[in-house]
Amino acid sequence: MELAIVSLLVLSITSAISFRFKYAGLAGALLAVFIMAINNPLLMLVLIIALLNLASLDLMKGFLRGVDYGLVGLIFVSTIYAFYSQNLAFLLAMFVASSVPTYMLVMASDDRIRMEVGVKYITFMVIATVLFIIGSVLMVHSKYTSAEALYYVGFTMLILGLAIEVGVAPFHEWVPDVFDSADPIPVSIIASIAKFVPFVVAFKIISSTSTGSFIPVLIVGTLAVISMLMGNIGALTSQKPARILAYSTVANMGYILAPLAVIYKPEFIYLAFAGAMLQLLTNSFGKIGFFLGLKEDAMPRIESYILALSFIGLPPLMGFWSKLYILASLVYSNLIWIAVFLVINSAMSVPYYIRLVRLFEGKLAFRKLAGYLITVSAVIMLITIVPPNWIVESSRILMKYLVIGGV
Repeated sequence: MELAIVSLLVLSITSAISFRFKYAGLAGALLAVFIMAINNPLLMLVLIIALLNLASLDLMKGFLRGVDYGLVGLIFVSTIYAFYSQNLAFLLAMFVASSVPTYMLVMASDDRIRMEVGVKYITFMVIATVLFIIGSVLMVHSKYTSAEALYYVGFTMLILGLAIEVGVAPFHEWVPDVFDSADPIPVSIIASIAKFVPFVVAFKIISSTSTGSFIPVLIVGTLAVISMLMGNIGALTSQKPARILAYSTVANMGYILAPLAVIYKPEFIYLAFAGAMLQLLTNSFGKIGFFLGLKEDAMPRIESYILALSFIGLPPLMGFWSKLYILASLVYSNLIWIAVFLVINSAMSVPYYIRLVRLFEGKLAFRKLAGYLITVSAVIMLITIVPPNWIVESSRILMKYLVIGGV
């Protein structure tokens, strides 16, 4: 708690100074990042995502130059604290703190404030936040009062809020338009580090209030399958790279939502959580790499194939292991129908990821910084050449923080 407060103070002060000295924001963000002492491999990779996001901001010129570093730092601090917090009020505060900075980032660009895309994005995010917070409070309250009807109302509101926030179909209307209209750099941040807190908080609240009923499992599983199908079909029928990546995100959010259905089987939550977090990491590094390619209209060829094949789930890349852990948790929990749809949808994604890579073929005129960042994103996908037992162990360690205190 103390480290989080110190980090937030550092971010606030340096962001204010950055109006005069633009790189004060970067210095403050880096300091805040390293103040949050991290000794967990999973969180170390979240740190790398934050550093890639910070570095990528130097590829654009916009009205947030300087302050944008502080905003990314705030998202990172909120993310790390969300993993460890067991207090409902703080978890919901971290949810808001990780979401609000994206309201400003989405409007940033090289030449102007993109107000039209900002208005659409903010409208959906405000609705999502309200639904998520009210749903969370109702679910926790129902645990104290044993009001089953209230629990289902709260659960429905929370899932709706989560779905709108991260772009789960059929509540993904904002995703294709925002990804296509906004600057690729802010979108890469929204599609990467900003996705962690909503899922982590949802995992904690749902696991803390679970009644063992199969109805929430059916709701989550159905939404996950719909999101996989609509995302992949949308990507298959899209021609513009930004929209392909947008629908790819919708599909990936379906894969990540599926492990929430395992909550009713507490003995397999650690495996479901490990799969969801690894898929979030895969989605983050892949989206950072591809959106940097969109920014430059060019990508290194080998790196682009590594990122695409990881998204597809080719062993032993990171995307293979994330889907394997998710599938294992679903199968062990007797949710075979969700597992089958996940396998089918993974196969459906092959054509559009290969097509996406070919759109960049022959385009190699990118800035050095962009090339370095894309290479780092691709190299990270290779760290799972050795079976990633560390993600399971990291998840087991974080499991002790899963249940909210007093619930």
